[in-house]
Amino acid sequence: MTARILLVDDDPVQRRLLEAAVTRFGYVATIATDGEAALAVLDGPDGKGVSVVILDLNMPGLDGLGVLKAMAERGLELPVIVQTAQGGIETVVSAMRHGAFDFVVKPASPERLKVALANALKVETRGDEVKRAARRTTGTMSFADIVTRSPAMDKALRLARKAAGSNIPILIEGESGVGKEMVARAIQGTSDRAGKPFVTVNCGAIPENLVESILFGHEKGSFTGATEKHAGKFVEANGGTLFLDEIGDLPLDVQVKLLRAVQEGEVDPVGGRATVKVDIRLVSATHRDLLQQVKDGGFREDLFYRLNVYPIVVPPLRNRREDIEPLARHFLSRFSASETKGRVRAISSRALAMLEAYDWPGNIRQLENAIFRATVLCDGDTLSEEEFPQIRAQVEGTVDLDQGSGPDTDSPAYLEPDLFSDTAAAGRPPAETAPVAGALRALDESGEIRPLADVEYDMIVMAIDHYSGQMSEVARRLGIGRSTLYRKLKEYGIDPETGRSERPVP
Repeated sequence: MTARILLVDDDPVQRRLLEAAVTRFGYVATIATDGEAALAVLDGPDGKGVSVVILDLNMPGLDGLGVLKAMAERGLELPVIVQTAQGGIETVVSAMRHGAFDFVVKPASPERLKVALANALKVETRGDEVKRAARRTTGTMSFADIVTRSPAMDKALRLARKAAGSNIPILIEGESGVGKEMVARAIQGTSDRAGKPFVTVNCGAIPENLVESILFGHEKGSFTGATEKHAGKFVEANGGTLFLDEIGDLPLDVQVKLLRAVQEGEVDPVGGRATVKVDIRLVSATHRDLLQQVKDGGFREDLFYRLNVYPIVVPPLRNRREDIEPLARHFLSRFSASETKGRVRAISSRALAMLEAYDWPGNIRQLENAIFRATVLCDGDTLSEEEFPQIRAQVEGTVDLDQGSGPDTDSPAYLEPDLFSDTAAAGRPPAETAPVAGALRALDESGEIRPLADVEYDMIVMAIDHYSGQMSEVARRLGIGRSTLYRKLKEYGIDPETGRSERPVP
């Protein structure tokens, strides 16, 4: 998103000159005619979008120093470039003491103003990342730290805000990579447990024989290899929040002890003689359908209803495409500051259109990794579609990158164009059309229905490519077991590493 600059000056001529210069530099200008109007902008809904303030010191009513003081009282840490026709040393020192970032004397040359803005924006970007990282580690993140402008995401965040005021157990549902942990951290940072421990446990990444020990702790000598006493994650989170990610992967025998811990507020360390009382806020998360797991016997029904008191569903990135642009710019700001020292500063409109047309099966995590890779590879100062070769290969031909719009991905014609075309319905060979990424051919070259085995082969190859060879995800998305998937790979001669085989493509 283009940086927004707030221009505060009571002189209409000076305002017009500033607005023209700022616009010519490629920024968006917001005008305030005096100090009170400037604070009204910063306090209002547009205040979050302001990146830098250019502030006249000498104004009637609330002057520039008054605005700086008011900003400090409000906790607004935006970089401020002050300007005045009176450039005495005492004025400069006073402005800097009140938090000004830079100082220019009227009339400032465009070159001087451009350098001041560029430096201020670098500080604003890096400062935001430092503050966000600090809030993440100290448990003081808030919902304002979540980058979004999507109505679907806003709905989930409204539910999360309401839950933050109580200790009700929360279950956050959503696909892998959608930001479930960020939502949990924002709940913690907005609650009365802000600043207290926030302990994360990925239940799917713990060896099954160690789950109980890691969660509930163990005594020294309680089992082979237990050379020291371990408190366990529940005790570590005492007074704060325990975030159990991928809760659906917990073994059934551990689920029994978890139910007791949630109900009674106490845990039984392995090998311990007494229970340990804990005071935690429990937030669970899963990408699985827990209710279906309950029906299949893979998850305890009593635990499910204990955890699912307040469900929050985080939508996938493909259902909130409005967030792709601000997230991409957010990640670019972070990685550019650390990897290229600010050299890469923008994303081209064609690249953004391409990113918005892609479905992002790995969601925000995949977008973050794509921007990181592109930032490192970029030789210039702007990311283009050339820096996203894998995404470009899947999107090219399905969207006009100059217009930034593509086909309706929810329509049958997009999913299976051959099946729903008029020529197919008439039994005639379809006219040649551009290939559609993510679509399978239903008809062969002669207009006849292709054999089911050929379509299945294409589907498996597409899924392996789409999910980057993650076989668990491929099997889950295809609705089959891993053993069935590997049997079909062997049957079709498909290499699981490359997703290809010696078999001629149907």
